[in-house]
Amino acid sequence: MSAHDNHAHDHGHSAGGESHGSVKSYLIGFLLAAVLTIIPFWAVMHGDLPRLTTGIIIVITAVLQILVHLVFFLHLDRSSEQRWNVSAAAFTVVVIGIIVAGSLWVMHNMNVHMMH
Repeated sequence: MSAHDNHAHDHGHSAGGESHGSVKSYLIGFLLAAVLTIIPFWAVMHGDLPRLTTGIIIVITAVLQILVHLVFFLHLDRSSEQRWNVSAAAFTVVVIGIIVAGSLWVMHNMNVHMMH
């Protein structure tokens, strides 16, 4: 059996070592993503919830949706093969968080100091 034959029988991983999902995992990811889309849509369209509650629902389902996409579709996990990808994703989230928080802080301060 040659090295090429060994790779041909390894259905869960490609030649680069990346894991690929099964049809079942893709369906679970799709259903979770659909539910996490329907919940905030319903909260906004229903209109009876307070604005703060609706905003919290949107933020929580958005974060959960990101996690579902990362795990079920991009196959990011804690395995050693994915460690660099997870580290890069975490760094990206931190940088985006700093940019968003800094932008909101600057805009708030400008609003407070210029709207007297």
